[in-house]
Amino acid sequence: MSRHDLIIVGGGLAGSALASVMARAGRQVLLLEKSTVYEDRVRGEWIAPWGVTEVRRVGLYDTLMAAGGHHLTSHVTYDETVAPGEAEAKAIDLGIFAPDVAGPLCLRHPVHCQTLFDKAGSDGATTLRGVEVRQVQLGADPSVTYVHDGVEHTAHAPLVVGAEGRQSLVRKACGRALVQDKPHHWFAGLLVDGVEGWNDTRQAIGTEDDFAFLAFPQGGTRMRVYGGWALDQAKRFAGADGADKFLAAFRMKSAPHNDAIADGTPAGPLYAYYNNSSLVDAPHAQGAVLVGDAAGWNDPILGLGQSITYRDVRMVSDILKDTASGAAPDFRPYEEERRERMRRLRFTAYIQATLDMEFDERARARRHRYHELGAVDPTIGMHAAAVLAGPEALPPEAFTREHAARVLGEEPAFA
Repeated sequence: MSRHDLIIVGGGLAGSALASVMARAGRQVLLLEKSTVYEDRVRGEWIAPWGVTEVRRVGLYDTLMAAGGHHLTSHVTYDETVAPGEAEAKAIDLGIFAPDVAGPLCLRHPVHCQTLFDKAGSDGATTLRGVEVRQVQLGADPSVTYVHDGVEHTAHAPLVVGAEGRQSLVRKACGRALVQDKPHHWFAGLLVDGVEGWNDTRQAIGTEDDFAFLAFPQGGTRMRVYGGWALDQAKRFAGADGADKFLAAFRMKSAPHNDAIADGTPAGPLYAYYNNSSLVDAPHAQGAVLVGDAAGWNDPILGLGQSITYRDVRMVSDILKDTASGAAPDFRPYEEERRERMRRLRFTAYIQATLDMEFDERARARRHRYHELGAVDPTIGMHAAAVLAGPEALPPEAFTREHAARVLGEEPAFA
């Protein structure tokens, strides 16, 4: 049996970042990670400007930059209802959304995870890989029973952190239900090499016919791309040639530079999944707290998983550092802030999915109306600033049914 100040289950971004912060604060941290190698599972590789601010606040920005972090500085929204030149003339400067942040930060997910795991260890955390967690006991004397190198161990700590993602065992031990929205569309991601001639500081999104794309350069000629399509086309990119068919879908008249993506070479797996949002109403219980996806996630269409995670890490670590020795931490401020944060981002994701990831004539007319109105009234698109500047940067009226109706031109089908 061993005793620690903190046991963190899950050594991905959330767990390793929190382990690093708390180890630097002088706490005895045990970090348990199931995998032995971080694989490309098409996780997010984009941190919004407000998320970069959080990275800085937890003291990890220089670490990520040294590992190959790459900033994007401009954004273009393409659409079949808008001429390419007109779309590019309205490129957005991504350096305006957070003080002293050039724009979103990109870093390949397996590299990101390994970098943070190593950082946690070098900062003084006890870090274990290849761990099978068998039991999480909460209450007055929390403990985690796990197997490592064929030997079963039980570790105790005043607090157990669930940072092991969507299928969180710690969340189950907390007795917290995960409430999920219905899926809206299919989504897939792919790492692509050899994308020649694309400005590697410019990201882009766009919709044409029955496909929508997102493109995030990773530096040089490497790019992470995502695509979305209708739920009734489940097998559209299935099969051995799925990645090739996926890249071919990027060829668009409205986004001619996408030919560079279509001509690239797949450099990782193509994974498809449903897009939706989820929520755990209270991400803590006696002896435990949840961070990252374990506490619920936002629809990946916004790409905010990492930004949400770093905000979680910063808030939880601040609370822990401010808690007197022997006292129980009060996570209610974290609970309240996260609930409202995720509500606003869920609202924003609903609007974005309705605009970008629906493909019939009604959807085209909706997007055309949105772009025309946005040209004369910038407040039509103010909800989108929540993605880049953070949900708290906008007034409450940006997240109301009235605003959604104004944006979409119809009453929102949103609970």
